[in-house]
Amino acid sequence: MKYGEIKTNDIANGEGVRTSLFVSGCTHHCKECFNPDTWSFNFGEEFTAETEDYILKSLAPYWIDGLSLLGGEPFEPSNQKALYPFLVKVKEQYPNKDIWCYSGYTFEELIGESRATCEVTMDMLKMIDVLVDGEFKIDLKDISLKFRGSSNQRIIDVKKSLEEGKIILYMQ
Repeated sequence: MKYGEIKTNDIANGEGVRTSLFVSGCTHHCKECFNPDTWSFNFGEEFTAETEDYILKSLAPYWIDGLSLLGGEPFEPSNQKALYPFLVKVKEQYPNKDIWCYSGYTFEELIGESRATCEVTMDMLKMIDVLVDGEFKIDLKDISLKFRGSSNQRIIDVKKSLEEGKIILYMQ
């Protein structure tokens, strides 16, 4: 897997102060995407053990609330296979920090059969606390929305949604 950028002390991509990882590779190609460079699976730097260590160290300060995954598309199957073992490490080392994920796939697509589905999809989903789901839609763009770009996107409490078997929106 490759990544386009890592932002430490990020306040734009989830609640609180976060480290944000922008992975490369996306097949959605949303019209007027804010990050089209990351559509290519070959964009950016290789995600290595050193990259993982850098991110894990960046999560250490008490003022860092958690990790955010963006893209590109974290739930492209090839990205899931690289991210899932890393997310296990994050949760083991920082059990009280949350993980946010931005995906063009809907929650329903991730728990069902879709082009996103692979052998680690459900395991990866269980590592995530908050999912901002759905493709960005330019005709539904709304700059007043917090943590999302278009009104079709939802901010989902993944743990509660999986427990209850229905979508539970995240309460900010």
